[in-house]
Amino acid sequence: MADFLSPKEVAENIVEISKKKAELPLLSMVILGMLGGIYIGFGAELYTMVVHDLHRYVGVGFARFLGGSAFSVGLMLVVIAGAELFTGNCLMMIGVLTRQVSLKGMLRNWSIVYLANFAGALLLVIIMYYSGLWRYAGIVEVGGVALRAATRRVMLSFLEAFLRGIGCNWLVCLAVWMATAGRDTVSKLLAIYFPVMAFVTSAFEHSVANMYLVPIGLLLKWDAAVVNAAVTIEKVPIEHINALTWGSFLLRNLIPVTLGNIVGGALFVGGAYYLAYLRKSA
Repeated sequence: MADFLSPKEVAENIVEISKKKAELPLLSMVILGMLGGIYIGFGAELYTMVVHDLHRYVGVGFARFLGGSAFSVGLMLVVIAGAELFTGNCLMMIGVLTRQVSLKGMLRNWSIVYLANFAGALLLVIIMYYSGLWRYAGIVEVGGVALRAATRRVMLSFLEAFLRGIGCNWLVCLAVWMATAGRDTVSKLLAIYFPVMAFVTSAFEHSVANMYLVPIGLLLKWDAAVVNAAVTIEKVPIEHINALTWGSFLLRNLIPVTLGNIVGGALFVGGAYYLAYLRKSA
């Protein structure tokens, strides 16, 4: 027996997993969805802590690589510990295409999990904000980096955010796909690590991660010391900070990134492997 499932076996496995996801009770879906938002939020928070001053010592590119390596813990928690994540659930499209999952069942899962992911991410935002860890080691530079990360996301054009969303979830769903192929925990962890590291290092956009990264910035923008650190150390223009609002977050980032995530995961991974392996049987 091979140490991992073949791609066709993975496709068939994903169909069965999709059926179970569509049939989850509402309470389970909400709880697991909130955990998914929290786990990805932990990855985003760890990324911020790791990279806040790293570029000075190792360069921007390698700092992003190490930050991406840290962020991968979020999807590891989702897959190994167990949670529902909207971006990974875009793979349910393969169940719909094989007619094993109804379109209504998939959309029910997506909508409930998406909102639960948002609620979980916001819960972690509140916990982290009042923990004061953005003043790590007595300085506010961690907060300044968090504010820079939030402002950068709302300054993207709709097309930029959309295309970065495609690239992100193409890789995230490949991480889930390869983790499904693994027969042991170590294999699953390694399968998750490389694609997630790649998407973060590449500066692609993940809708659920942004549910943490932008709201924490929306809170920190009201702290004068954090704003000063963002402007003086991180070189963030003050007009960009002023442009950071809930409206700009939803319209300029969350909506286009979510749409891009759907295309990247549902079509470019789920749809492609359906056509490659399951279309005739369906």
